[in-house]
Amino acid sequence: MTYSASDPGENQTISDVFILVGFSYLKKLQIILFLVLLVTYLVALMGNLLVVLLIKLNPSLHTPMYFFLVNLSFLEICYTSSVVPQLLVHLLVEQKTITIAGCAAQMYVITIRDLTECCLLAAMAYDCYVAICHPLHYRTIMSGRACAQILSASWIISISVEVAQTTWIFSLPFCGSNRIHRFFCDIPLVLKMACTDTSKNKIMVFTVSILFIMGPFLLITVSYICIISTILKLPLVERRRKSFSTCSSHLMVVTLFYGTALFTYLRPKSISTPKSDQMISLMITVAAPVLNPIIYTLRNKEVKGAFRKTVEKSIFSHNWRKQRMKSRVS
Repeated sequence: MTYSASDPGENQTISDVFILVGFSYLKKLQIILFLVLLVTYLVALMGNLLVVLLIKLNPSLHTPMYFFLVNLSFLEICYTSSVVPQLLVHLLVEQKTITIAGCAAQMYVITIRDLTECCLLAAMAYDCYVAICHPLHYRTIMSGRACAQILSASWIISISVEVAQTTWIFSLPFCGSNRIHRFFCDIPLVLKMACTDTSKNKIMVFTVSILFIMGPFLLITVSYICIISTILKLPLVERRRKSFSTCSSHLMVVTLFYGTALFTYLRPKSISTPKSDQMISLMITVAAPVLNPIIYTLRNKEVKGAFRKTVEKSIFSHNWRKQRMKSRVS
């Protein structure tokens, strides 16, 4: 990587830092945004940790769907922790800088999360498809070994592809202004600062998006077409409702993930402004990590039941210890 003294001039290469402009235009209102984001971040963190702990502590939730959900929650924790803490600091300081290495590390985490989450959502859709369309063969098809292979493939492919892509991007020379009009390192904006031809990089970004983001989306769509077709053939309304409720939480998460992504990248340029882009990016950054645990707990009887059992067990254990201590004292 080639960088020299920082200068906004077009012919000067960029030093070892970028400036994340973020929400500088809010000025004194940044402190309010800081407080809102701090609470939101803590809620997202605790919500996803709660999901992981519930699944780990309750054998009744040791099924393929929740196996993938643990990894989904882990991804959300990594994603928010790579973006939000830095944003919180930047809301309190004047110098909103990030090192080139820090920017690259952040981009690694964000892009790996995006690809892995797409693969996991597709795996969860396939799990729903097998459970509803081929219930008699479910245990054979979605065995522990098969789930481990699907998960390993998702992580290995995502890490390999995004490490290669991000490393290639940051091997480019950067020049001109070092100001990024976002609160995180976004691929299109980083590529704009490169003072060399980036057409090949853009082709790679487009190819990765088609194969590893829209590819899983196609698999999810086909899975749900088959699921809905099978459910509609069921004779009893109650059986239909029960079958659909099995996958309703997953469908909501898929809609949230792909809906926000499609809205971001397909909306007309004429209605796009830097400030509106910032706010939309912020909503996407905090929406999924906060809403996913809520969707999977409040709309899922199994998770709610496991939560109730865990709370009752902890209360019983606490009361038992108190009684034991009293008996020892007496």
